[in-house]
Order: sequence, then C-alpha cells, then structure tokens
Amino acid sequence: MALAALFGRKKTPEEIMRQQQRALNRTVRELDRERTKLEQQEKKIIADIKKMAKQGSMDAVKIMAKDLVRTRNFVKKFVLMRANIQAVSLKIQTLRSTAAMANAMKGVTRAMATMNKKMNLPQLQKIMMEFEKQSEIMDMKDEMMSDTMDDVLGEADDEEESEAVVQQVFDELGLVFSDELSGLPTARGAVGGAEPASKAREPVALDADADLEARLNNLRRE
Repeated sequence: MALAALFGRKKTPEEIMRQQQRALNRTVRELDRERTKLEQQEKKIIADIKKMAKQGSMDAVKIMAKDLVRTRNFVKKFVLMRANIQAVSLKIQTLRSTAAMANAMKGVTRAMATMNKKMNLPQLQKIMMEFEKQSEIMDMKDEMMSDTMDDVLGEADDEEESEAVVQQVFDELGLVFSDELSGLPTARGAVGGAEPASKAREPVALDADADLEARLNNLRRE
C-alpha cells in the first residue's frame, strides 16, 4: 500500500491501450497541422517562383523549384505517416473492443453458471405439475359453477322458450291442418246443392279426414 501510494497504482491493460490511443490521436492532429503548414508554404513558393520568373531571375527560380520539390516530398511523407498511425490506432481500437467483448462474455458466463446452480430441475418439474393440477381443478370448478348458474337462472327462460316452441309447433300444425282442409271437397258447406251430390262426396271427405288424422298422429309420435 505504501509503495502504491508513492509510485501510483498499476494501470490495467485497458487503461494502457486507451492512453496509447490518445497519444496516437494527438500525433495525427500534429501531423495534420504540419501538413497544412507545408501546403501553405508550397502555395507561397509557387507564387514566388512565378514572380521571379517574370523578373527573369532564373537562378532564384531553380533554387525555389528545388525547395518546392522538397516541400511536396515532405507533404507526401506526412500523409504516409498519418495513414500508418491511423492503422495502428485502428488496431488498438480493435483490441479494446475485443477485450470489452471478452469481459462481457465473462460476466454473462458467470451469471449463467450461477443461474444453472440455483436452478433445481426436479423441483421445477414438480412446480409445473402442481400448477397444471391446480389449473385443471380451477377449470372443473368454473365449469360446475357455470352449470349451476345456468340451471338456476336459465330455468324460467327455458320454460318460456319451451312454451314458444310448443306454440310454434301448434301454429305449424294449424297451418298444415288448414292447408289440408283447403284442399278437401266442400260438400257439406255447399249452399243450395243437390242432396245426391253431397251423399256422393261424403265418403271422399271421410277418407281425407282419416288421412289427416293419421298424419297428425305421426307428428305427435315424432
């Protein structure tokens, strides 16, 4: 503890990678500033070369041309250095991402192991079986209560419905009965008819009544 207080605590690999990446980013910014200065200097040299060429100072033009070539070479070197530093920074970022993923997987693995240790499969199976049993009992009780309520509350409604059905059957039988009677010969109800004609048609009416009686009996049996 005393040594740690004097010399500081030991940095973790993640902190070291973060520090190195910051240093690389700082270097990239410095290179960009230097490259910008060289490009401005290149423009100034080109302007001076044009000026000296107009004045006819060829010796100065040659010297400035060499300086321009050196400046352009420096710009190219700065661009290459910047690309290399960015590649290194990308590798460090990849390592940091991989380390973060490994730490996350480590934590998840520990959590899964803890859950697997706490999970008791026989007890869980017993709980599920008990739940299914209680659910079935609840369904049965609900069905019994529904049947009881239907019997208590639906008796009057059933009686009214039964009476309506009976009345409907009677109405239908009455319609059929009327239809059958409408097709029978109207001998007895004829006014002013001859007596022999009514006697001749009476057996036909009796046969029709017997047939209608038989049909009504069949309907009652059904």
